Amino acid sequence: MRTTELVDGFRHSASYVNAHRGKTFVVMLGGEALAQQQFRAIINDIALLHSLGIKIVLVHGARPQIDEALEQHSLAAEYYNGVRVTDEDALKVIKQVVGGLHLDITARLSMSLSNTPMQGAQINVVSGNFVIAQPLGVEDGIDYCLSGKVRRIDSQGLKRQLDNGGIVLLGPVAASVTGESFNLTAEEVATQIAIKLKADKMIGFSAQKGILDSDGQVMAELMPTEAQKILNDFPEVSPLCVGTKAFLEASIDACRNGVSRCHFVSYLDDGALLQELFSRDGIGTQIVTESAERLRRASISDIGGVLDLIRPLEQKGILVRRSREQLEMEIEQFMLIERDSLVIGCAAFYPFEEDNAGEFACLVVHPDYRDADRGSLLLQNIISQARVRGYSRLFALTTRSIHWFLEHGFNMVEVDALPEKKKQLYNYQRKSKILALDLD
Repeated sequence: MRTTELVDGFRHSASYVNAHRGKTFVVMLGGEALAQQQFRAIINDIALLHSLGIKIVLVHGARPQIDEALEQHSLAAEYYNGVRVTDEDALKVIKQVVGGLHLDITARLSMSLSNTPMQGAQINVVSGNFVIAQPLGVEDGIDYCLSGKVRRIDSQGLKRQLDNGGIVLLGPVAASVTGESFNLTAEEVATQIAIKLKADKMIGFSAQKGILDSDGQVMAELMPTEAQKILNDFPEVSPLCVGTKAFLEASIDACRNGVSRCHFVSYLDDGALLQELFSRDGIGTQIVTESAERLRRASISDIGGVLDLIRPLEQKGILVRRSREQLEMEIEQFMLIERDSLVIGCAAFYPFEEDNAGEFACLVVHPDYRDADRGSLLLQNIISQARVRGYSRLFALTTRSIHWFLEHGFNMVEVDALPEKKKQLYNYQRKSKILALDLD
């Protein structure tokens, strides 16, 4: 990697580091991921998240390891409606497998060799009876025996451990109020913890890069209703692996119960977790309660984001320079496009009531987001505002984007067509072109 790429990447990730610090993430690491060569790298990346001030509950699964161990003990892996039927003999094997994986993950999180990413990490890994289970019971005459479900989550106990700086590690076996152990699904454990903790994110892994569309492309964002349609459209025997389908169902449940974002990335791609969380477009699929991108009016807290966006164009002379003080006075005139709490587009609307007109100004879209016509979205919003005010004309001044305005219905006009106050401020040295759009 060239030095400039490293520096640019580090700078771009800084805003995400600040946005994620102090937030609570529930990470669901299925047994399929634990069996991969990338397992160690994923654990290192989780430790890195912790070092950045993110509170982490790590829930691991063990589905393929349990199936393999049962086969070695000549015990059949029985399922009904996709749920494992667990008798006493099976549970003995399951506890051994889950306990072994639990220790392996703890050992990995405890490593602090000087030649590894874990150097100096000093992570406290905390486990305990934070999940109380109950039996699934009998369904359609099938007794699930010692297969269970979550009855209660000790959310206050979890919060205390997270506030004390520990990573909480939990598996798919939990005790009941009667002192029995039950086999649960890691997806349910992760989902219920995320809901009870009001977690900011739930994260899962699969062999795929995310949820794929019919062309095999990753679907970057899904609303719960869209995700549900994908599940419904798959036949009983689907190309989605069991873990993928289970996490997708879990994400829908979590989002519908208050978890705003569930991320789905590949355990085969090195660094996929970091790319998803610390890059503008991510690398996997998000199931979200609302779009990661939204159009809204600016407030005083957006000054920094707007300045970061417009300064490069001011330095090139494309935009007229605005001081911070001027921007503070004008900030409520700005509309923003925000993505994951970052300002990626802006435009200002200045009213000229006495001339029954408005000015469309300071249109900027971040270079990484200029391929989705966000400028048109901002323009249409401001046109709507002007029409609500009953204005007959919207005008704009530009030195570089003449054709863009012409394509959107503006016409070239002379300086005399400007409102009187704007005419007095016109910079004849800059020679900006003046364009106007009739709104009648």
